[in-house]
Amino acid sequence: MADRSVLRVGTLNLASGRGPSGTVLAADRIAAALAGLDVDVLAVQETDAGQPRSGGTDQPALVADALGAADWRAAATVAGTPSPVRSWAPVDPLLLRGPGEPVPGPVYGVALVSRRPVLEWSVLPLGGGRGRLPVRAPDPRSGRPRWWWIPDEPRVAVAARLDGVTVVCTHLSFAPPTALRQLRALRRWAAELPGPVVLAGDLNLPGGLPARLLRGVPLVREATFPAAAPRVQLDHLVALGAEPAGPGSAGALAVGDHRALVAPVYGGG
Repeated sequence: MADRSVLRVGTLNLASGRGPSGTVLAADRIAAALAGLDVDVLAVQETDAGQPRSGGTDQPALVADALGAADWRAAATVAGTPSPVRSWAPVDPLLLRGPGEPVPGPVYGVALVSRRPVLEWSVLPLGGGRGRLPVRAPDPRSGRPRWWWIPDEPRVAVAARLDGVTVVCTHLSFAPPTALRQLRALRRWAAELPGPVVLAGDLNLPGGLPARLLRGVPLVREATFPAAAPRVQLDHLVALGAEPAGPGSAGALAVGDHRALVAPVYGGG
């Protein structure tokens, strides 16, 4: 065991760079919040790139720089500027963007960043659902807050094949029936990927349910949401054949509305 490499895998819902107060942080504050996160591979959900609300920052590139990650890929699931009146639209989630590539207008989605060399990237579209999420936001005509019903967005999974392990990043639907369907699709896909596999992300499903449905091993069992006083575990690291190399943990950062998870696994020779 002593001669095997240990890989630290993490997941974080960045919430478009929002801090504990709910306001979007400046890029340097986001970088500072991430600088102490000891991970080799980080799955990141709810990332902005070119969005006015987050100062036009390329957040996947920012996260990678803050962690000293040499490689990353971002998968946008929607394009345009978000608002309750649906000013953004789905995009092709198969179009991964990486280091040095320009932001194709305002987009939003997930990212996977790695300090270790990535041998191959792959992506799986997971579709969306018909569910709608109630959100309280200002009416653009009156300025008064009101409730809006926000439709679900397409979801996607991004996989990075490393030496000895594949890490998958995803963010599943807020509608449980859709999230369960997406999780079953992920289980089938993971069985085809070079193993072993670690699935990392905000799965929007509670507790031990994801690991049971995936037939995997949960690497962390701690509540993650909301970050300040978590009551439920929505974020997960699940080993599908990957061997744990020690206990995992959850921790609050100065960015994001979920707690970050980190766990070590054996990742090759």
